[in-house]
Amino acid sequence: MKNVIFLLIGIFCLFTSCKTTYVSKQFNYNEITEAPDYSNPDHWAVLPTKIPEQLKRFIKPKVKLEADVFFVYPTLFTDKKNDAWNASISDTVFNNEILNQSIHFQASAWASSGKLYVPYYRQSHYRIYVEPYKKQSGDSYEVAYGDVKKAFEYYLENFNNNRPIILASHSQGSSHSKRLLKEFFDDKPLQKQLVAAYIIGTKVLANEFKTLKPMKESDEVGGYVSWNSYKRKRMPKNYNTWFKGGVTSNPITWDAQKSSKITDHKGVLYSDNFIYKQSLAVEVKDGLLWVSVPKVPKRFFLRFIKNYHFADINLFWQDINLNAQERVKTYLENNAIK
Repeated sequence: MKNVIFLLIGIFCLFTSCKTTYVSKQFNYNEITEAPDYSNPDHWAVLPTKIPEQLKRFIKPKVKLEADVFFVYPTLFTDKKNDAWNASISDTVFNNEILNQSIHFQASAWASSGKLYVPYYRQSHYRIYVEPYKKQSGDSYEVAYGDVKKAFEYYLENFNNNRPIILASHSQGSSHSKRLLKEFFDDKPLQKQLVAAYIIGTKVLANEFKTLKPMKESDEVGGYVSWNSYKRKRMPKNYNTWFKGGVTSNPITWDAQKSSKITDHKGVLYSDNFIYKQSLAVEVKDGLLWVSVPKVPKRFFLRFIKNYHFADINLFWQDINLNAQERVKTYLENNAIK
């Protein structure tokens, strides 16, 4: 994929101080597009029976996958000239962005761990996070979550068959995943099927759930991990409101270590589709994961970026890939029929 790094830098601007003016108006239920029908395969980005080209290189056809992965993609609806509050799932151009960006560089990290299920959903426009526009957003976020919830319910009723579940997500997707965890897993029977929840790129408080806990070992199951990436030795202006107090997992060591060595890093999935091992080190702060500038081609441009939110997943792509497989293995061993 060409020019991905420049696209990611553009996304970075959305999450930092780059000022953007949006066309906007008050949310209106009469203007949102038709709801998805999850019995229709076209309303899924990925199903085990519908593997897009962007994923095929990551899936080994002869490997038996004994778990499921339900993935919720991040905010990609960012067009500053589009005044809609929720994306249309029939927009083929936007759907291709989802496939080329999030599915290819994010969801792929779990492709070796389980059968992937990724629903299209009418996600909220990025300006839902931006003043003064978010005051106009009305029930946009509820529409988005409603779709994710319906997709998950359809998945449980028609696909799961009591198989182990990994819940994975990023950014807006992780905000929706937190609600899925509270409604379907936390202190509920379905928690027994949870391998792990990777709720990345959003703030998660340690006391946010009744029984679900942050995982502190690489092979621990039944809990969650979360982090927000930022350039080492830098602090965001909105640290106190967006980051401080949030659970911060170490996505290299997967334990309570507050830092890692560069030799521990398993690999970045970069825009050239190459995995660069031993590329970065991390330091865990209160609610923030400090990341060194990755040793990748054209890293000069990355020196100017402070907020690594756009790369929360692909910076640790191989680390996640191997860790998710380890957790599935542990889950299956712990739940083997004796």
